[in-house]
Amino acid sequence: MSTTVAERAWCVVVPHHARGAHLARHRLADELDALMAPGRLDDAIAIAAELVGNAVRHAAPLPGDVIRVAWRLIADGTLEIRVTDGGSPAGPQLRVAGPDAIDGRGLTIVAALATGWGVERDGLGQCVWATL
Repeated sequence: MSTTVAERAWCVVVPHHARGAHLARHRLADELDALMAPGRLDDAIAIAAELVGNAVRHAAPLPGDVIRVAWRLIADGTLEIRVTDGGSPAGPQLRVAGPDAIDGRGLTIVAALATGWGVERDGLGQCVWATL
């Protein structure tokens, strides 16, 4: 009988504040450090930080003034990162930032590092996810 774990999952709740990205990135790094190659872990940390930063900047919080950050490592090596917030009227979208712009590159960075990304809405908020 095999006892191989097919999937591992984590979920943290962080403040709807710039510190939330810091907390999420450090927790993800601590949990996945021994499970992923360093370069791939760097990409995962960057994706999580961008998604949480976007949620703080552009979306409403969940009840309790928080954002939920979840990730799961699937047996085939796929990592899925999900950031759930209270939503925003416009929803997340790629923007073209000029070379002198100080922001506007978050989802472009996510799209470049991830194998896929998207948005799900459930009436209570939205979840932006990315896989790599």
